[in-house]
Amino acid sequence: MASTSPQRRWQAACPNCGAPVEFASAASHSAVCSYCRATLLREGEALRKIGQSAELFEDYSPLQLGASGKYQGEPFTVLGRIQLRTEEASWNEWHILFGHGRSAWLSEDNGAFVIGFELPLAEAPPLAANVIVGSPLTLGGSRWEVASKVDATVLACEGELPRPPELLKSYWVVELRSSKGEVGSLEFSQPQAPVWTVGRSVRLADLALSGLREDSSKTLSGKSLPCPGCGASLTPKLDNTQSIVCPQCHTVTDISKGVGGDLAHYAQDNGMEPLIPMGSSGKLAVMGGTPQDWQVVGYMERCDLPQGQDEEQTFWREYLLFNRLEGFAFLVDTEEGWSVVRPLTGAPTADKGGAVSWQDKRFARRWQYTALITYVLGEFYWRVKRGEKCLVTDYEYRAGSRTELLSREQTGNEVTWSHGRKLDADEVLKGFALAPEKRAAFARDAGVRASGDAHGLFAKIILGAFVLLVLLLLFRACSSDDCQSYKETFGESSAEYQACKRSGGVRSSGGSGGSWGGYSSGGGGHK
Repeated sequence: MASTSPQRRWQAACPNCGAPVEFASAASHSAVCSYCRATLLREGEALRKIGQSAELFEDYSPLQLGASGKYQGEPFTVLGRIQLRTEEASWNEWHILFGHGRSAWLSEDNGAFVIGFELPLAEAPPLAANVIVGSPLTLGGSRWEVASKVDATVLACEGELPRPPELLKSYWVVELRSSKGEVGSLEFSQPQAPVWTVGRSVRLADLALSGLREDSSKTLSGKSLPCPGCGASLTPKLDNTQSIVCPQCHTVTDISKGVGGDLAHYAQDNGMEPLIPMGSSGKLAVMGGTPQDWQVVGYMERCDLPQGQDEEQTFWREYLLFNRLEGFAFLVDTEEGWSVVRPLTGAPTADKGGAVSWQDKRFARRWQYTALITYVLGEFYWRVKRGEKCLVTDYEYRAGSRTELLSREQTGNEVTWSHGRKLDADEVLKGFALAPEKRAAFARDAGVRASGDAHGLFAKIILGAFVLLVLLLLFRACSSDDCQSYKETFGESSAEYQACKRSGGVRSSGGSGGSWGGYSSGGGGHK
């Protein structure tokens, strides 16, 4: 591979511990000493200590300092990393240097990856206080949709960085997405001159990477902790797990802030056992092409909240899938069949009649409803909350026998689009090497075939009994008291609980229907 550092390297002793600190890029104005973790500012031919970086937390990323690759034919090297956290999640931004001397960011984006370049802005950027999530915004000559607005904190850093990090300082980060598949971000770490970055989604498998971590999914024995519910040992398998569910008592525990002290947790009633066992590995192609290896690391049950008594309530289940180089995807099981989806980097554009357009395809709107998470198992890269709700709008595009799906999910501070396709139950069975006799349990309306023989009748009886059991168990969870959180917090006789009961609780704004599932609020993000 061609050298990615044509300029001379510069080295000096750390003023804090004396260890050598080397700069590969003339554009790097800051570095973190790998020995004492002092944050250093480069001033001409000298280094000055300006702070102390916290220890990095390990995560699922296969990247590390010194890794190299190619993007659009240009070689690059990973020089530095910043780790950020919001109330909901954490992520990495990797500082990379190209052979021609230009630097960029390789950032995590809802379980995927984006390469972005810092660009100047000809016009004045908006004030963070005036940005509204879900609204359009014209910036840098392009039209964007505001996807998120989060209060982020720099927790730790390592290696070379283009400017000194402001450790433990919180600032607004606004994320924008376009119909061109681009993601833009405004980082208000310097309010008078926010940093503007524009990037595109990339697959790590396409970057010809070398020098990756040998194993980014090892069990972290040092993080083992007793379950707050029953005392059983909890050992996260993914290094960046934010919430983990006890396999014994099903208590959900928040470990986003570490594993020491009292951990926020809550108990939950038993739901269904997953049809695909936790930890199973299989091969699926999200949008066709060559199937990729995926492992089931999380499972959740969700339902919609009907507006009126005459509306039919629906229930579905989602499997969180993980691939070391691809990131995360969702395998969704609804009453209409199976689908597999991944979060989008960009955002569709609005079309006539409530439809949206994406990649020159017109997706018709099907449903809008409020979705509620009722039961979870496994591990999640975002904090799973009791009774978590989001507003979902589902869209569909059909071309012959192929059906593509789009789903828009909105919480208070984030909008996420997911894109995927429907798939037959047989593809799921084959992909995860499940026994053929389980076909009846996996079949849904979209996959059931008429049959006049005794075998077909028997299969229908089994399927009907199974579906009835699923509906009964899911309905029990979804029909729980919408005001339960007030009851648990203030008591059954409290004014807060009684007022909530009189108002009928929080209900959906929009029609109910099925779901394509997908991203379930609160995860990821980048810059």
